[in-house]
Amino acid sequence: MAIPAARSAARGWPNLPRRTARLRLTFLYGGLFLACGAILLAVSYVLVKQAIAPPGGHVNVSGFRQIKVPTGLITVPPGSQTLTPGQVSLLMLTLGKEITASDLRQVLIDAPVALAIVTVVALALGWLAAGRVLRPLATITAAARRISASNLNQRLALRGPDDELKALGDTLDELFARLEAAFDAQRHFAANASHELRTPLTRERAMLQVALDDPATTAETWRGVAREVLASNTEQESLIEALLALASGEGGLGQREPVDLAAIAGEILRARRSDFGRLGLRVEAAVRPAALDGDPLLTERLVANLVDNAVRHNIAGGQVQISTATRDGRAVLTVINTGPAIPPEAVGRLFQPFLRLDERRIHHDNGHGLGLSIVRAIAAAHGASITAHARPGGGLAIDVTFLPAVSADGNPSGPSKPGDCLRVR
Repeated sequence: MAIPAARSAARGWPNLPRRTARLRLTFLYGGLFLACGAILLAVSYVLVKQAIAPPGGHVNVSGFRQIKVPTGLITVPPGSQTLTPGQVSLLMLTLGKEITASDLRQVLIDAPVALAIVTVVALALGWLAAGRVLRPLATITAAARRISASNLNQRLALRGPDDELKALGDTLDELFARLEAAFDAQRHFAANASHELRTPLTRERAMLQVALDDPATTAETWRGVAREVLASNTEQESLIEALLALASGEGGLGQREPVDLAAIAGEILRARRSDFGRLGLRVEAAVRPAALDGDPLLTERLVANLVDNAVRHNIAGGQVQISTATRDGRAVLTVINTGPAIPPEAVGRLFQPFLRLDERRIHHDNGHGLGLSIVRAIAAAHGASITAHARPGGGLAIDVTFLPAVSADGNPSGPSKPGDCLRVR
């Protein structure tokens, strides 16, 4: 029974206004003004008291010897015709003290009243000023409530001076951009995975169903089916890894760290040496120092995919040229390969997932069709630009230009611009 009583007692309290930031700022402004006004009044009171008080706290008696008191100004007691200098001095001192006390009392009465009136005015002006200062926060709150998973493409785009509120709005816009990229990556991953995994799963189910329905199925037949299922599973595992790499690239970067593009390219070339020899490819490498800020694993995947694409889509006895360099403070990776002739207008479609040059979806007998899509996604996450053009004699030339690394004074590189990373020539 104690809890309902407490609740009923709580309901009896008047509804107080919500302690908003605007209300707190208003009372803060008013309190500071009231405190400063009280200090000012105290100082003024002391100064006025010192200004109107007699020098030294008394009147010099000898100074009144030559004073002529006008008739009627001072009332003389009955039976007396004149005032002695001492009486005049005492009278003037008393009169000065009364005037001083009266003036100080008036100051003590009028000044607090004036301070109270001005404080009310200051509270009203503080309320208006706080509302104007906090207006961008209301805009940010309203826009953030409108933005959801279905419309992450909206941005605050605050205008005004480059202050803390503008910085907050720009930070939220960057957050919404990363969230949009993450949601898009999730949707693309789900769509690509569901489409590409449906066919092998259906094929595996068909093989198992045929083996089960056939009464003449032997152990050797089952072993053959098992080998085909294992091969299909290996293919699916490789596809899933490629899809995960694509999703990671589209999702953006978490933290950046210094990366040596030349070292990564050298390791990739050493790891692919057997493939070069098996296919009879001539490799020309010009690996020079090229520093950047990014994700080492994603950068390694980018270089590996470009090299694998140059090897996979080449001709017997062809050529692969790989170089790393620094141009205008930016790390640049160049991969050139010989191969079949590519129409210049079809180069852009090479970076779309699961598409051939004739815009049909590819099969997985020669890769997953995700290599250059992963390259584009990783480049976009790093803010890098890709320039690709078809070579006249066949093959492809691709340049990847990264953002400048962090300078010696600690200034970070510029923001990445996903989606603007591909240029086709």
